Amino acid sequence: MTTTLQVGDRFPNVTLPNHQQEATTLSQFTQPGLMDQKLGFLDGYPLIVVFYRGFFCPRDRQQFRQLVQFQDELVVNYSKLVAISADPPLVQAAFRAGLGAQWQFLADEQRTVIKQINILDETEGEYAYRAQPYTFVLRSDLSIYKIYNGWFFVGRPTLEELRHDLRTLMEARSDYRYEAYNTPAVQQIRIPQQAWAEGAPSLGANGLPIGQGIVRWFDLQSGNGAIARDGMEDEIFFNFTAIPGEGYRTLKPGQRVKFELVESNTGLTARNIQTA
Repeated sequence: MTTTLQVGDRFPNVTLPNHQQEATTLSQFTQPGLMDQKLGFLDGYPLIVVFYRGFFCPRDRQQFRQLVQFQDELVVNYSKLVAISADPPLVQAAFRAGLGAQWQFLADEQRTVIKQINILDETEGEYAYRAQPYTFVLRSDLSIYKIYNGWFFVGRPTLEELRHDLRTLMEARSDYRYEAYNTPAVQQIRIPQQAWAEGAPSLGANGLPIGQGIVRWFDLQSGNGAIARDGMEDEIFFNFTAIPGEGYRTLKPGQRVKFELVESNTGLTARNIQTA
């Protein structure tokens, strides 16, 4: 039984419980991040979907040990990986922990997706009623770029093959080249450090309106945050580069700040943020 899907088809945007029993939809992994949206880069990111038989399969274990070596590279490549099997979330969580895997595992216990894409193993052997080991490389719109049939282990993608696939997909992004970030519009939001080389200018000195409020949240990993503006219900986005200074700057939720307001095609953002 071979999958009915072909290169160019749209992979179904399924929702399944993950290893923590949280409902998870595939398109969650491919959407542009908040910073991308603010900069107008709406391309989204590639996704690798691996169907596996189960924790008991030695070939699956070998493939996943290789993917564990690849997972740190996926993070800096801004690409995502999910694994799907008929195992329940509790079993997947144990398998994931034993591997040291950081990507999401999704449980298709009812074989709904496995049957939908026609990869149910109906042989009489030890792998009966399990997913056949397919790997799909998807574009951000979930259209299929590459299909790997891993019935024999040699058919499963090597890390180098996956790297080439992801490179090709990433090269199609509107912001893949340096020049996309070297524009006045982008640098109003993602501000080059040299803008603060002579210190922070007085608020409003460049003619921008001034606001004040309280830092609502700040994410240390992404460097993005939001300010609740006084007397308003909106949240003003900012990137850490909007805080004058050198290196990686941070703010804490609850801090009171003053800032300049910048109007862009994607809404208001803050710059020249100073503690009040």
